[in-house]
Amino acid sequence: MSRTIKVLLAEDQSMVREALAALLGLEEDIEVVAQVARGDEVLDAAREHAVDVALLDIEMPGATGIEAAARLHADLPDVKLVILTTFGRPGYLRSAMESGADAFLVKDAPAAQLAEAIRKVLTGERVIDPTLAAAALAEGANPLTDREREVLRAAADGSTNAELAASLHLSQGTVRNYLSTAIQKLAVRNRAEAVRAAREKGWL
Repeated sequence: MSRTIKVLLAEDQSMVREALAALLGLEEDIEVVAQVARGDEVLDAAREHAVDVALLDIEMPGATGIEAAARLHADLPDVKLVILTTFGRPGYLRSAMESGADAFLVKDAPAAQLAEAIRKVLTGERVIDPTLAAAALAEGANPLTDREREVLRAAADGSTNAELAASLHLSQGTVRNYLSTAIQKLAVRNRAEAVRAAREKGWL
């Protein structure tokens, strides 16, 4: 008899999490041994339950699935990482792969496909939703620098340049330059459009 694959499920929506756990529980060789609703609880749960695979939603409180994946990859490199998302954004795929993810799938994929992906990553394969892979190739690399992304993220709540400068420990002129460059790179008219465009592509 083959060994049971121990899975950690990280998803902040309880109905989705419980549904995924129930579906995976129907597989004879897969057991969901831990469930968490926050990204900052992933590492401790993975350690405590000695999991083989972590299924991580992208949008979670505490830390995103991509941030949680990077921490897991650094601290528990033997744990395989599967990112699940409702957002088919090519930028997310690139970020996920850079964080050490072994698979990147959309949540509406059939349960059998998810179970098969779990088995494949344990054999060393990488599993990527083909539609997302094609979109990521077509989209190209994220043109924004880390600092430009940081300033855009901070600007998302409508803060003034002075407020941004104070919170980021930069001069107002530097903040203005970063925002202006980001707006030009994204070919939009203002900072609100820049934030929206960068989010839609998964670049923030």
